Amino acid sequence: MRPAFPPRRGRRHHLHGLRAGARPPRPLSGTPPARLSDLILAVLGVTLLGALALVLAAEFASRALAP
Repeated sequence: MRPAFPPRRGRRHHLHGLRAGARPPRPLSGTPPARLSDLILAVLGVTLLGALALVLAAEFASRALAP
């Protein structure tokens, strides 16, 4: 005997509360989510490297101008 309502085919978006065709974001495999402290350390490191590059560029520029 066949069921009165056959199973629907396709994506059932009512399970996740998403529209049909949309997927929840998937994290990259094996990488933990970045914490705020990690982001602060990354910004601080990039800032310090940029400051060091500016100081070195100024030092070499002053040496090049000296007779």
